[in-house]
Amino acid sequence: MMEIDDPKGKAVRDFLAESEEILDQVMRDILALGDSADRGETDPETVNSIFRGAHSLKGLAGMFGYGDIADLSHTMESLLDCLRLGKVSLDSATLGILSEAVEMLGLLIRSLESGAGAPPGLARVLEKITGRISSTRRETVAVSPEELGISDRIIHSLTEYEDHRLRENIARGKSLYLFHAVYPLDTFDRELGDVLDFLKGIGEVISTLPSAEGGMENSIGFDILVGTGRGKDELDCLQGLDGVSVTSLGHAASGSGRPAPRTEPAGECTESTGEGSGAGKPPAGGSAVSPSARSLSRTMRVDVAKLDELMNIVGELIISHGTVAAISNRMQGQGFSGLSIELTKAARGMERKLTELQQRVMDVRMIPVGQLFERMSRIVRKICREQGKKIELRMSGADTELDKMIMEDIADPLMHIIRNAIDHGIEPPEERVAHGKAEQGTIRLSSFQKGNHVVIEVDDDGRGFDHDRILAKALEMGLVDSAEGMTPKEALSLIFLPGFSTADQVSDVSGRGVGMDVVKNNISAVSGTVEIKSSPGEGSRVIITLPITLAIIKALIVQSSSRSFAIPVTSVRETLSLEGVEIRTVERKRVIQLRESTMPLLTLEKFFGLDSLPELPESSFAVVVGEADKRIGIVVDDLLGQQDLVIKSLGSMFKGVGGIAGAADLGDQSTILVLDVSGIVAETMRGTA
Repeated sequence: MMEIDDPKGKAVRDFLAESEEILDQVMRDILALGDSADRGETDPETVNSIFRGAHSLKGLAGMFGYGDIADLSHTMESLLDCLRLGKVSLDSATLGILSEAVEMLGLLIRSLESGAGAPPGLARVLEKITGRISSTRRETVAVSPEELGISDRIIHSLTEYEDHRLRENIARGKSLYLFHAVYPLDTFDRELGDVLDFLKGIGEVISTLPSAEGGMENSIGFDILVGTGRGKDELDCLQGLDGVSVTSLGHAASGSGRPAPRTEPAGECTESTGEGSGAGKPPAGGSAVSPSARSLSRTMRVDVAKLDELMNIVGELIISHGTVAAISNRMQGQGFSGLSIELTKAARGMERKLTELQQRVMDVRMIPVGQLFERMSRIVRKICREQGKKIELRMSGADTELDKMIMEDIADPLMHIIRNAIDHGIEPPEERVAHGKAEQGTIRLSSFQKGNHVVIEVDDDGRGFDHDRILAKALEMGLVDSAEGMTPKEALSLIFLPGFSTADQVSDVSGRGVGMDVVKNNISAVSGTVEIKSSPGEGSRVIITLPITLAIIKALIVQSSSRSFAIPVTSVRETLSLEGVEIRTVERKRVIQLRESTMPLLTLEKFFGLDSLPELPESSFAVVVGEADKRIGIVVDDLLGQQDLVIKSLGSMFKGVGGIAGAADLGDQSTILVLDVSGIVAETMRGTA
C-alpha cells in the first residue's frame, strides 16, 4: 500500500482494507446472483446483500471524501433498488452492468492504493447504469393479495419492497401463510429470532409486523407473512409451540403468472463447483442458532506485510538455531562433551518448537485457491458475453490452500491463460455445432496438492493447438531456423517464446504477441513451472505447478568449484554418485543412462559461464531435478547436507540473471545463492545451456 502520513494514513489504510473486503463480498454475491438467474429465479437475499454492500461502500467513500467511489456506489445502489422492487428484470444486460460497475469500483480503489489517477471509463459505466434504471417496468400478477384473503391492515402496512416480494411469491404460485406469535416482553427477541430462523429455512419471510392482539400487558404479538412451496401439513410442527398459530392464506394456481425460465442469448456463461447441489442451502427443519458477538469477534484482519515480517523473524530464528547446533558440534569435537550434550538437547527442543511455530505462521498465510477461482469466473462471464460465446466454467479443488503471496503473483498469468482459452480455444457456437460438438463450450479450472506443490489446471474442449500452424508461424516470424524433426511437444513449447502469437488479428482479449512468455516468466519467478498439452480439435490443457510457499524452504547445500549453492529440496528427485558411472557424449552434451532413459548432465560452471573442468572428477555427484522426460543431473563436487533457508530477493539489478531464485544467509555470516531449478531445466532442454 502507498505510504501515507499518520494519523490520517492509518485511517485511509483502514478504508482501503475495509472497502476491498466489501467489494470481494459483492463480487461473490453477483456470481451467486448470476447462478440463480440462470435458473430463471431472482434470489432476494443475494440482491439485498449486494445492496447493503453498495450502501456501505458509499458511506465509507463519502466519509473520506472519495467522490468518484461514492457516486458510482450510489448509482449502483439505485439500480439494485429497482432490481429489488422488480422494476428492472434480472437478465444478462443487468448482470453485465453490475459486473462492470464492480470492476470499475475495484479499479478506483486500486488507483487510491497505488497513487495513480482515476481510471478511464467511469462516465460510460455511470451512463449504462442510469440507462438501465430508466427502463423500469411495472409488474402485474394474475392474482391479487386481496383475493387470497390477506387483510387490508397487513397490505397497507407493507413497505414498497415487501409489497413487491408478496406479489412475486403470488406470481410464482407459492403458498402463503400468516403466523401469529405472542411472546413475553422479556424474552420475545430470542424466541422470535428462533422462529424467524426456522421460517427462513422453509421459505421467504415477506414481512414481520407487530400485532395489536398481543393479549396481556406483559406480552407482545407479531404477524409473520411467509411464502413457501411447502404444504400446511409440513408446518403443523409450529402449532405445538406456545403462542404460535398458523393460518393458511391459500396460494395462486401452480404456474399462474409464473415467469418463464430465462432464455439467455449468445454469451451465456454458467458455473459449476463440482460440489453437491445442495451446498449453501439452509436446513429444511430445526431452528438455526444465531451467531453471537463473541463468535464473530474471534477473527481479525491482518496486513500481509506483518505476516511477512513475522515469517522473516521465524526464519532468522531458524538460522540462529543452526548456528547453535554448529557450535554444539564444534564443542563436542574440542572435548567439551558434557556441555555439548546439554547444548544439543536444548537445540533439539528449540528445533521442535521452531518447526511448530514455522508451520503455524505458514498456516496463517495459506488461503484457499477458491478466492482466485472466483475472480477468474468473473472474467469468463465478461469475455464470453462480449464475444457471443456460450461457456460453462467448472471449478473443482477450490479448498486447496496456497501461500497468499504466490496466489497474488499468479493471478495475472492465470487470467492470460483463461483469456486465451476463450479467445483462441473455444469455438463460436455455430462452429462447434458444425464439428459435432455441444453448442456450449467447457472450461475446467481445477487444483490439487501434489506433495509440497499445488497443481492448477486449465482445461478446455475447444479447437486445441494446430502444431503445423505453430511451426509455420514460428518460421515466418524468424523465431526458429528449421522445423525439421521437431516433435509436437517441442512445437507447443514455441508458444512461450517472446512475441509469438498465432492470432491473425489483434482483439481486445489477445493476439498482441504478449502474454504466454510473460506467463512463463511470472510463474518461474515463484519457482513454478507451466506445461501445455493439446490435441487438435479436442482441446488443450495448461498445467501450472507451484510450491505451496516460498517463505522458508528446506534446501540441499552443494559445492561446485569451491562455491556453495542451495537447491530447494522440493525440486530434488534423487542424488547419484558418478563414481564408476559411464558418462557418454551425445551431440556435444554429457549424458548418463538412468533406468532405461538417457539423462543429460549439466555443470554449474558451464551454465553460469565459470571456469569449467575438461573432465568430470570421479568423486562428483549428480543431483537429479525436473519431472519425467524433463529431468537433468546437476553435477556437483560434494553434498554438504540440508538446511532451512529464508530466501531473499536479489533486487532489480539481478532480475535478468537466469538460474538464480534468490540468496539466503547460512547463519555463519556467509551468503549462498539459491538455484532456480525450473529455469535451469528449461534452458537446458532448449539447448541454450
